[in-house]
Amino acid sequence: MSIHQHKKHDTSAHCMVLTISDTRTPGTDKSGDLIVTMLEEAGHVMALKKIIADDAGVIQNDVSAGCENAGVDILLLNGGTGIAHRDVTIETIQPMLDKEMNGFGEIFRMLSYQEDIGSAAILSRAIAGVIGNTAVFAMPGSSGAVKLAMQRLIIPEISHVVHELRKDSCH
Repeated sequence: MSIHQHKKHDTSAHCMVLTISDTRTPGTDKSGDLIVTMLEEAGHVMALKKIIADDAGVIQNDVSAGCENAGVDILLLNGGTGIAHRDVTIETIQPMLDKEMNGFGEIFRMLSYQEDIGSAAILSRAIAGVIGNTAVFAMPGSSGAVKLAMQRLIIPEISHVVHELRKDSCH
């Protein structure tokens, strides 16, 4: 089966968005709002959008709750992926992953490098994987990074990812 036949699924995803930040508020969460807008424009359903602290315990609890929620197929995180001491998103979720989608981070950094980011792309620690039957995408918190990840990687594959995860589950 060709990749085009394989991806020919019009599966609507139920999504949860977590903005990980100690400074963002509902009024300043441009990246979280952008994710929601792009998902809805692509025909996907928002189950929940939430701003949480850049704290390992909080992140772990909210990611676990999202993945245990039968109504969530895709969990999209933005923020806390840098190299600053306070950025703990990756250290928190990477051990939680049952399977890692290494290509997401690799291609995200390549695309970032090719766009206007240049060599600063090495600072990005974007990651994706699967916890149970839920796909998890963690991207930087800047709206430029979110737009790039959503437009070039996540939106084009989201229905395919959900189809694959639902295939062998009782979802």
